[in-house]
Amino acid sequence: MSTERLIYLPLGGAGEIGMNCYVYGYGPKDKERLILVDLGVTFPDMDTSPGVDLIFPDLAWLTARRDQLEAVFITHAHEDHVGAVGHFFGELNVPVYARAFTANIARRKLSEHGFGADTVETVSAYPAKVDAGPFKVSFVPVSHSIPESSSLLIETPAGRVFHTGDFKIDHNPIVGEAFDEALWEEISKDGIKAMICDSTNVFSPHAGRSESELGGNLTGLIKSAEKMVVATTFASNVARVKTLAEAGARAGRSICLMGRAMRRMVEASVETGVLSDFPATVSIEDARSIPRESLMLLVTGSQGERRAASAQLARGKFNGIEMKEGDMFLFSSKTIPGNERGVISIMNQFSEMGVDIIDDNDGLYHVSGHANRPDIAKAHDLMNPQMVIPMHGEHRHLRAHAKLAEEKGRKSIVAVNGMMVELTGNAPKVAEYIETGRRYLDGSTQVGALDGIVRDRIRMALNGHVIVTVILDEDGEALGEPWCELMGLPETGRSKAPLVEVLEEDLGQFLGRAGKKTMADDSKIEQELRKIARRSAFDEIGKKPEVTVIISRLA
Repeated sequence: MSTERLIYLPLGGAGEIGMNCYVYGYGPKDKERLILVDLGVTFPDMDTSPGVDLIFPDLAWLTARRDQLEAVFITHAHEDHVGAVGHFFGELNVPVYARAFTANIARRKLSEHGFGADTVETVSAYPAKVDAGPFKVSFVPVSHSIPESSSLLIETPAGRVFHTGDFKIDHNPIVGEAFDEALWEEISKDGIKAMICDSTNVFSPHAGRSESELGGNLTGLIKSAEKMVVATTFASNVARVKTLAEAGARAGRSICLMGRAMRRMVEASVETGVLSDFPATVSIEDARSIPRESLMLLVTGSQGERRAASAQLARGKFNGIEMKEGDMFLFSSKTIPGNERGVISIMNQFSEMGVDIIDDNDGLYHVSGHANRPDIAKAHDLMNPQMVIPMHGEHRHLRAHAKLAEEKGRKSIVAVNGMMVELTGNAPKVAEYIETGRRYLDGSTQVGALDGIVRDRIRMALNGHVIVTVILDEDGEALGEPWCELMGLPETGRSKAPLVEVLEEDLGQFLGRAGKKTMADDSKIEQELRKIARRSAFDEIGKKPEVTVIISRLA
């Protein structure tokens, strides 16, 4: 009986949308040869990760087995699939494989961390194969909201796995390859043991629409505008950027790209040959002199990112251009759950300026890049796998997707981050659970989610901060009264007296009655002062602030 096993282990992207990171392994238990599919990021918010710049999957399990890792394969160039590759390449130090457009973006990210262009190997589409230990991996073109997206056909001695990546069924995607049903059927003829499948839109009941359906609606909308038109979408959705630019050109407007990410994506698309016949654009400098009724800006910031062009325009003049009453601002995008607050804030700022805001509530100006429920079911039928493992979705998405697969008699399981699933047999089964989580990029430093840094930051944000300073003389007696500095706290409380005076009085009383044994022990003094400061603050203002105690002893 063979001792080898085929495993699937999500480290990110299963039980959440974003931060995609999936491990496949084949070999004897604990000695499997491994490959990694995607290495993405997710983005912070002020409620759960204040001050954090990016969030990564915790790769501790993988880096501990770095000598077993053969390669990294990147399905496409969205940030939640490629955004962390530069941050972890030095730790993993294995070849990175991607198709041309994705490789272009990955190389740019790696160069920011001092790695050369040879760190990423460009791979042709199926039937080309990459040998990585016991795995043979092919990039299968699919349609999505970014060029050259790919599913992965992963051939192993235990059977063939099909990892869909992000995909949709679009036979005319404007930019990038169309969905090829015949190719999927050809691949499936030799049998598919497991299909690891995108779950994002499993709750959308209607078949997805093509990118090509938007051009007429957008042209009509832009023609109806009397003054300047500004549109935002994901910078990586090059097809949408082209659709918007063409609609603007048909409406007789000059097109200007605003935002570094927007320009970078268009440049990468042209360099790699996936984008052609893009309408002529004007520079930001020239755009300033073009009449407003003849100008259309394509800008970054569809998700409310505060540094992006949309947010900058909402706050006032940006690059010498400002929004005015009667202008139109179009969100040609879907707001990702969790980003609503930032988007609504920008909408309200524009509204206060008298700008007309158009979003996609009626579905006229945006189509999703992910397969809806009927399309997911069709993909199952085309590939006809023995088992379906849902990925890329919150728990509710994974559960609904698993039920959809089981309705057609296919084995399934809800596998979340850290759940290692064995695919060797006729049905998926949990092999073990591994500890996983998140890491934060905080400035230029990576910190662990359990390090306490973000937790302390949240506590300070919620409860404020008090710094207590005490000076002790040579005999261990308090030299004068303790003094307090307050941050993020009201000046007065229930007693109407200044809060700082209330705290200093209560702390001074403790120092006046403390015995010599206590005054000789800095840790005891610190513990008592912190306890008193928090209790006194709670009595006054109903909050227990974070407290830092500074004790200075004179020699």
